[in-house]
Amino acid sequence: MKRFVAALFNSLAGIRFGFMHESALRQELALFALSLAVAPLLTLDPWKLVALWGSLMLVLAVEFLNTGLEKLADRVTRQDDPLIGVAKDCGSAAVLMSLTLAGLIWALALWERLAG
Repeated sequence: MKRFVAALFNSLAGIRFGFMHESALRQELALFALSLAVAPLLTLDPWKLVALWGSLMLVLAVEFLNTGLEKLADRVTRQDDPLIGVAKDCGSAAVLMSLTLAGLIWALALWERLAG
């Protein structure tokens, strides 16, 4: 149980850091909070709600990983390094892919709602 509590506090510290220092995470956290109210207007199907909210949680998870990668890369070196640039670009691409998936899921839910 101690390990679980410690992990929870570490996770909360990461969320707090992201909220305080990363504008992209603040925007995505605000979007997720808004989605808690908006998603039930699109569907009441529990599986679709999980898909809608889960897609945004995935965006947040990937954004947190990208932030961690960027902070680690900055710790390794602040100098221009092609491999560090590739690592950061790949993290950014992962965020883009998760945002694209979330956008597709939300667009499909909206289309079903409007077409039905």
